[in-house]
Amino acid sequence: MNYDLEERTSKFGEAVIKFAGNIEKNVVTNPIISQFVRSGTSVGANYCEAFGASSKKDFKNKIHICKKEIQETKYWLRMLSQAYPVCTEESRLLWKEAQELTLIFGKIISTMKKDLEINKLKN
Repeated sequence: MNYDLEERTSKFGEAVIKFAGNIEKNVVTNPIISQFVRSGTSVGANYCEAFGASSKKDFKNKIHICKKEIQETKYWLRMLSQAYPVCTEESRLLWKEAQELTLIFGKIISTMKKDLEINKLKN
């Protein structure tokens, strides 16, 4: 099976947009929705940027940003569930996917750190 993290992060961003579009807009939800959409859609954008990175350091930085953005998205999902309880079940599904992406980016980061340590030992 071919695993495509770029496609997965894009699908996540699309789900964020669709989900946000279904939330009732008011003085409380508007700023939360805005933050949620920004962080949720930037995960895929930063992942795409990682592959255009000019160096390993730049790649590592972009992957760190992906992890930070997906963690922020989980926070905004929690706030949306509080502000608009009708969406709680759907937000749980998005939170689960966000958690899986958090773990994936964490694994990429830890693998990069191990590779760096191995390379230092070899030199």
